Amino acid sequence: MDTAFDILTGIGLACAAGIRPFLPGLAAGALASADLTIDFQGTDLAFLEGTGWLLALVLGVVAVTIVHRRLGPAGAETGPLRVVMLVVSAGVGAVLFAGALADHSGVWWPGLIGGVVCAVIAFEAATSLLARTRARLDAEAAAALNLYAEGAALLTAVASVLAPPLGIVALGGLVWLLAGSRRREGEKYAGLRILR
Repeated sequence: MDTAFDILTGIGLACAAGIRPFLPGLAAGALASADLTIDFQGTDLAFLEGTGWLLALVLGVVAVTIVHRRLGPAGAETGPLRVVMLVVSAGVGAVLFAGALADHSGVWWPGLIGGVVCAVIAFEAATSLLARTRARLDAEAAAALNLYAEGAALLTAVASVLAPPLGIVALGGLVWLLAGSRRREGEKYAGLRILR
């Protein structure tokens, strides 16, 4: 039963990292330090609750905030910065999923694969939703979307640790959002072909 809950927790943490990578990592590390249903201590991934890792995540939050203020949210989510954030999200999601598995099992490496998959799905779903929503809002309201994304990521991480079945609910919701986004894009391009 512990392994099933660890998998569900890992799914939720990886999804949270896909939405935004840094606050979920901080939340997981803080909850693990307090031994609240998750504990990385004594595993191969004990660094996930270590000071160096947590400090790196804080610096990541600061760096992303500065980039968003300078380039604007839309500018920070396109081009090379989008690729950087995707890689960071996938990496953090991978180690968080693996860390959740390592809590009660010596076999944690499948979490690396599962974490990347869940984080990429979450990243694509979240960035697509944010882009569509931002297009409908004025500049001031659009700027607040980042805070909502950070809050959603943090809430997903904490909920997945404290109530592991919510991890699969989060993944299901993100898959649904991504499928809807892809369907809308297909309809848009189908409409453009008809206009020719």
